[in-house]
Amino acid sequence: MSSASAVERGRAAALTTSFLRGVLAASLGLGALAVLVMAMWIISPYPDSGAGPGLRVAAGLWLLAHGVELVRPDTLSGAPAPLGVVPLLLTALPVWLVYRAARDTLEPDEGRPQLTAIGAVCTVSGGYLLVGAAAVLWAAGGPLIAPPARAALALPALTLLSATAGAWRAGGGRARGPLPLWLPGAVRAALVRTVGAPEARRRSAAAVRAGAAAALLLLGGGALLVGVSLCWHADPAHASFTRLAGDWSGRFALLLLGLALVPNAAVWGAAYGLGPGFALGTAATATPLGVLGSPALPSFPLLAAVPTGTGTAPNWAVGAVPAAAGLAVAWFTVRAAAPPYSVREEAWGVRATASTAALAGVVCAVLAAVLAAMAGGRLGTGELAAFGPVWWSTGAAALVWTVTLGVPVALLLRVWRLRERRRPGGFRTAAERTAPEAAGGSAAEKQEGKRGKEGKPRKEGKRGKEGKRGKEEERGAVEVGARRRTFWRRRVRGAPAATAATAAGAAGAAVAAAGAAGSPAGAVGVLDDPDGAPYDFLPADAWHERGAREARWASFKEASGGLMADFPAMAPETTPPEPSSGEEDDSGGIENENANGSANGSGSGAREREREE
Repeated sequence: MSSASAVERGRAAALTTSFLRGVLAASLGLGALAVLVMAMWIISPYPDSGAGPGLRVAAGLWLLAHGVELVRPDTLSGAPAPLGVVPLLLTALPVWLVYRAARDTLEPDEGRPQLTAIGAVCTVSGGYLLVGAAAVLWAAGGPLIAPPARAALALPALTLLSATAGAWRAGGGRARGPLPLWLPGAVRAALVRTVGAPEARRRSAAAVRAGAAAALLLLGGGALLVGVSLCWHADPAHASFTRLAGDWSGRFALLLLGLALVPNAAVWGAAYGLGPGFALGTAATATPLGVLGSPALPSFPLLAAVPTGTGTAPNWAVGAVPAAAGLAVAWFTVRAAAPPYSVREEAWGVRATASTAALAGVVCAVLAAVLAAMAGGRLGTGELAAFGPVWWSTGAAALVWTVTLGVPVALLLRVWRLRERRRPGGFRTAAERTAPEAAGGSAAEKQEGKRGKEGKPRKEGKRGKEGKRGKEEERGAVEVGARRRTFWRRRVRGAPAATAATAAGAAGAAVAAAGAAGSPAGAVGVLDDPDGAPYDFLPADAWHERGAREARWASFKEASGGLMADFPAMAPETTPPEPSSGEEDDSGGIENENANGSANGSGSGAREREREE
């Protein structure tokens, strides 16, 4: 009973902690906006209305960041006006806070029961939505009202999606556990064969990466288009900025609002580059071909950058943005399908590469459609009831651009990656050398065959030019060793300057002499064999032959200045000491045992010398 109650108490504590994490995440986001709004209220020249309206505006902006459409009851016409354009930069703050709260809840902690993913999502979202409900009630009496029905739809949707993403990331980004039992057996088997297969997971991951990269490139290109157009229309934008705000506090608030709407402008620019453009009210649309209809634009600096009139060559050049997105799909797909310097057997097939590129285009299209739906909205009633890109046309255009360009370019890049390569300078790879060597044998084998047919082996004593060349190489090795000296070793005063260098050079000459004396003439693999492979190993038998050992020993003796003995070193004969008469039996036994060991050692040394001879 006690252990069961302890487990229940631990689980209750974990659920409470997760709930408080959601409350803390919502409070941090709401508090950040409240601090910013109160700072604007403090520096405003009209702060006599009190801090209450400012806090209600902060609550309204926090709800707007979650996609809740607000209503302005106080307008010049007297009719309430909706405000549905969501600043995407503000949306990033609550999304990140909920994501972090759900991910941190599922981190393993010693001494605390581990929650399930569903439990973490529900508790974090519950705490977050509790603060959201309080914000809806608080904003009801301010200048920006959040209708409860719209808040009940938008606020939980964004919260649950962000918390689910955090729980997914905490679980390693993979679906774990069996498939739901309510799925039909045929559907579950098909999912296991297709989606659950390792190869399918790799291709899906590659498609998601390629599609996300293409979507980011679209956003970057759209932001570049907005920046260029804003610089081109700098005078109208500056006039709109100074007309809307006369004091510094108002200009600072207007600047912050413009910065919050920069991601929206980037999405509008991406939709403009894709072709469908964006709506400037219910009666006008801006496209690369020109502005169709009569736009009803309010005075705002970012809207001053909207192109006017008929499209010209600079307007048509915006097609480079979606073209670059299609090339990004192809590039990131081929990076996974055929990595650099891969062989044809390791690369994906043509069908797999094409299907992955097409799936990446679908991912890019879905992301573009979602961003287009979030970047637009209503700015009022009448002609201002529609602003921004249309989500379905933007997604369709992104799909056409990325699939039409991405699939064929990916196939061409695959062919280019898998082309036959040759190394510069005439060197061939191991795969290129395999076929001719297997067909006709190596050049070294042919040379050995010729020597066998001649039947006239070369004598060891008459080397001619080869002997002279070996002596020259020995002298060169000694000279190089004498000149070479390690940079961190100081020269000892009074000692010869090249003692260590001479030893190193003599050792190098011994190795060269061992290779020349011990290896048979014409052996495959020596350094001067023209027919040998570049990476063949030197024969190891020549190193242990008697001639090579004598040459090395002579080199070491010469370098030591005569301190070393001749080769082979003769072990001195050891005679067992005679025990003294006054010693006891125990000591005598020990001495006899030592003497026997010495005799055995000398006997083994003699046997070793006989074996060497």
